[in-house]
Amino acid sequence: MKIHCLQHLKNDTLGNIGTWIDKKGYKLTKTLLYEDAFFPILQEFDLLLIMGGTMSIYQEDEYPWLRPEKEFVRKTIEAGKPVLGSCFGAQMIAEVLGGKVTKNPYKEIGWHTVRSIEGKIEQSSSEARASKLPSCMFPEFTGFMWHGDTFEIPAGAVKLFESEACPNQGFIYNEKVLGLQFHPEANRQWVRNLIRDSGHDLVQGKYIQSEKEILGKESFFDSSGNLAFSLMAWFEEKCK
Repeated sequence: MKIHCLQHLKNDTLGNIGTWIDKKGYKLTKTLLYEDAFFPILQEFDLLLIMGGTMSIYQEDEYPWLRPEKEFVRKTIEAGKPVLGSCFGAQMIAEVLGGKVTKNPYKEIGWHTVRSIEGKIEQSSSEARASKLPSCMFPEFTGFMWHGDTFEIPAGAVKLFESEACPNQGFIYNEKVLGLQFHPEANRQWVRNLIRDSGHDLVQGKYIQSEKEILGKESFFDSSGNLAFSLMAWFEEKCK
């Protein structure tokens, strides 16, 4: 399997997802948006990963590479490729598919409960059809969050997850495009990198945890790794 990654932050190590790719020995290529907006041709990869970022999806003037990136994501989805978007990546998928991305009422940072729900297509479409939850997901689990924006569930997509602070935590489109507001890639080093670069966000807030609270949840790091490995195995099947 050939995997291409859209990376927006220099210190984004891919975390649990990178560990899974290394164990499997799959080919990984990257577009480093903070250096150059160069994209491969669609025939060069089987699975697209769209990772997180500290910017907002609507800041096209500040980040001009957002426009060509969105067009590349659109073409990838239209070609029927499996796609996984994490946090900022999920927001990008949502916007490309017609959903709005706006400020969430609360910033959500740290380990928070995510609940699976029964999917419901938000808007009718002659091509839209219901999709089952990926078999690797659970009715309730703890996901790692670091976001201030949220997305609408786009037309034809099926809502999958919610949390107390953010009603739209994930969706699936065309049975193989998955947008997740939480970070399945979050392992300890990945989180430490994020705290080092964006620790100024750790202020008092209803859904904002402290560095000590975040790093002290050993069992959550373990379950995050298990979730990421199961999720990538699901995509592995989609690429066969």
